[in-house]
Amino acid sequence: MPGPDTVATDQNERVHTVIRCVRLFTGADDQSHVQIGRLELTPGRNGDLVSAAISSSRVTAEETAAGGTLAWHTAPVRQLVVTLSGTLAFLTRDGEEFTLAPGDVLLAEDTVGSGHQWHLVDTDPWRRLYIVLADDADVPFVAD
Repeated sequence: MPGPDTVATDQNERVHTVIRCVRLFTGADDQSHVQIGRLELTPGRNGDLVSAAISSSRVTAEETAAGGTLAWHTAPVRQLVVTLSGTLAFLTRDGEEFTLAPGDVLLAEDTVGSGHQWHLVDTDPWRRLYIVLADDADVPFVAD
């Protein structure tokens, strides 16, 4: 059965699936900015949809208790952050806002500049995977 981000023409055919991805990057103005988009998926084996391979150097898991918050900061490295549980509200210094929910991917590229802050907005802990990207990693991000 298709999930909430899947469009189907009939019960057995998936036409378009979206893994939501939010890109957080530093602009020419030295401010953190937000692009909402998705990871590009193409037909793969066994009828699955798959992204291109993404080179990474390490993966870690982390958990922040419900109610957690983090003041202004930049990403320590270029990384993907996959939210497993918890819902967060993010804010950039110039007022851009976005929310991450379970299943969303953050492409954190604002390693310099003004940074961002976040706080948990539900009663769940924030469980996530950090995927540190290799220097040559090409992430199949597509802006909406």
